[in-house]
Amino acid sequence: MKMPGISRELLNLLLSIGKSQHPLEFLAILEERDNVLAELDLVPGTVSGAESASFSLDMLPLGTRIAGSAHSHPNGVLEPSTADLRFFPSVGRYHIIVGPPYGPRDWRCFTAGGSPCTLEVIG
Repeated sequence: MKMPGISRELLNLLLSIGKSQHPLEFLAILEERDNVLAELDLVPGTVSGAESASFSLDMLPLGTRIAGSAHSHPNGVLEPSTADLRFFPSVGRYHIIVGPPYGPRDWRCFTAGGSPCTLEVIG
């Protein structure tokens, strides 16, 4: 199933969280509604640091709307790290990385395999 896009409201929220947590990383789970990334969940027990953020997969919310993840790279590198590439397949198909200065163009989406993926901003 093709994900047509991400809601503008969710994208703005992700950029805002990234900016407010800077210089620490944040990590969230993305949920889809009607094939659009539209909501996020912050997982209890998430540990954030300057170079990584993590949580226990046992703490993921129950449900079928999990579509992927979002996290920040405070260093500004909007490409998946080796750790990201190991993590992505465990939580869905679409993975967003945001970075400074956290403006409307400071994000990228990747598939679970780490390939760049284009999402239309909707709304």
